[in-house]
Amino acid sequence: MTSEPRDLALLDIIENFQREAYRADVWRICRDGRDPTQGGPSLSRWCNGQFDVLYTSFERDGALAEIYALLTLQPLFPSKIVSRAHRLSISVTRSLRLADLATLARLGVDTSHYGERDYRRTQAIADAAWFLDFDGIVAPSARWSCLNAMLFTERVNEKAILIEKTEPESINWAAWQQTKRP
Repeated sequence: MTSEPRDLALLDIIENFQREAYRADVWRICRDGRDPTQGGPSLSRWCNGQFDVLYTSFERDGALAEIYALLTLQPLFPSKIVSRAHRLSISVTRSLRLADLATLARLGVDTSHYGERDYRRTQAIADAAWFLDFDGIVAPSARWSCLNAMLFTERVNEKAILIEKTEPESINWAAWQQTKRP
């Protein structure tokens, strides 16, 4: 699945982590019209493009900060995109919890540069977790002071991700940026 051999020492370390079950409400920001429960492969902090990941955050502003950081990479901030905040209920049974920077450091992540876009080590961790049949990862957000939940969508059953009954909230990026930017 991956173009490089997996780090056997990293596999051994991750194999020894407990597989955590939890239920939680999380936030997902996506373009208007996109199914908020649909993941996808990406070249991102917790995905090497080889499997589908659904990125969520335990805090609304955490989810907003992550998408805002992506949008600011554009030469001009996209003003015509309509984004919506969705509250999802998730239920997983085999999650890898990396709940703080000290845990990430033990796995070889240079936490002094965690907010930067060098994803090699975190992608290797995610790939190892996926290979070892975890169904997702809980890890600190690099953009907000909270935890994010990344689900490996092929590893969770179809009832593990439910949309809350509340109406998705339209995002005003300019207003959020002025009041909430970290």
